[in-house]
Amino acid sequence: MRSYAAILGLAAALPRLCSAHGFVTGVTINGVFTNGSDPVWYWYPEGTAPETAGWDSLNQDLGFVSPDSFGTSDIACHKSATVGKKFVSVNAGDTIKFAWNTWPDSHKGPIINYIAPYSATAGDLKWSKISQSAIVSGTTWATDELIANGFTTSTVLPKNLKAGDYVIRHEIIALHGAQSANGAQAYPQCLNLRVGGSGTVVPSAGTAGNALYKSTDAGINFNLYVSYTDYPFPGPQLWTAAN
Repeated sequence: MRSYAAILGLAAALPRLCSAHGFVTGVTINGVFTNGSDPVWYWYPEGTAPETAGWDSLNQDLGFVSPDSFGTSDIACHKSATVGKKFVSVNAGDTIKFAWNTWPDSHKGPIINYIAPYSATAGDLKWSKISQSAIVSGTTWATDELIANGFTTSTVLPKNLKAGDYVIRHEIIALHGAQSANGAQAYPQCLNLRVGGSGTVVPSAGTAGNALYKSTDAGINFNLYVSYTDYPFPGPQLWTAAN
């Protein structure tokens, strides 16, 4: 039987076995950095992992959710995700800067952000898309800007969003293999937000995670290596009612 120390040592090594991908280490709001979840914590004995606003998930290889799993709740906040224990304080209209530990330049694709009223179960979250970016210019993608900005990217929380508890879903979809069936790679990351301010608008509906994308969507089955001038974003239309 492994000792407690050995278990922690093994867990700490797991995500470093694959340096090709990344995860969100935390967010910066108004100059204050708050930790997210680290994938190794998923394997810590119950009650011993650090408590953060980030959702823990079964992605110790820093892997992805493939299109053949888009019909499951794994696409909401990553594989077998469990709710974060804390909340990041933010006001409607604030800028949220996401920090990734790393990201490979070969994994080009869109960066998309969603918001959902808080639920402790991934499958119950109903998502509204608040921002999206893909081709910046020429062959430069949003992921290239992420790398150039020190593995950081940001979104603005809708200024009229009603105060309350929410979950933000921050996602990169890597397209380097997306010309083949089941070749796209989704990297969703979730954190709990406690939103303040005087906004009055709440998302009216939202889309369950398992209904966000289909493997046949033009933005999922996409050939990165041919000429293009635009990118057909997958998922629902942008929700702008709280802007």
